[in-house]
Amino acid sequence: MKCPFCGYADTKVIDSRPSDAKKRRRRECGRCGKRFTTYEVVEKPLLMVYKKDQSFEPFDRMKLFKGMQSAIKKRPVSVDDMNALVDNIENTFANRMQTETTTEEIGDMVLAGLKKLDHVAYVRFASVYKDFADVESFIQIISELSGEKE
Repeated sequence: MKCPFCGYADTKVIDSRPSDAKKRRRRECGRCGKRFTTYEVVEKPLLMVYKKDQSFEPFDRMKLFKGMQSAIKKRPVSVDDMNALVDNIENTFANRMQTETTTEEIGDMVLAGLKKLDHVAYVRFASVYKDFADVESFIQIISELSGEKE
């Protein structure tokens, strides 16, 4: 690590501790003796999403979050629960070192997460994601949920 003050390449770590999702390191320059702080974070691979219209776009955490918000509106699902679900989806792809996925795979992961959190939010999200065209589709998914409860 180069010293930001004099540019000398030899610095030593004086203190290291975790800070949020990163490591905070206090360093000292071997030449000028000045101290500075650096943060170490894990770099995740860029995830590209293959969409239904045959285009690719980078994974957008906020877009996924906003898509789930309408499903959980006025439901007992906290923002922390939603963040944890999005984190889980993001981390799943990062752990696999996967750089491409489809909207279908992401949608299925959201459905699985919402099914555990809140059944009403699950049905709401499924109705948009699976593009329900009639009442029969709602009845089918609700009867699947009812069958799992018993």
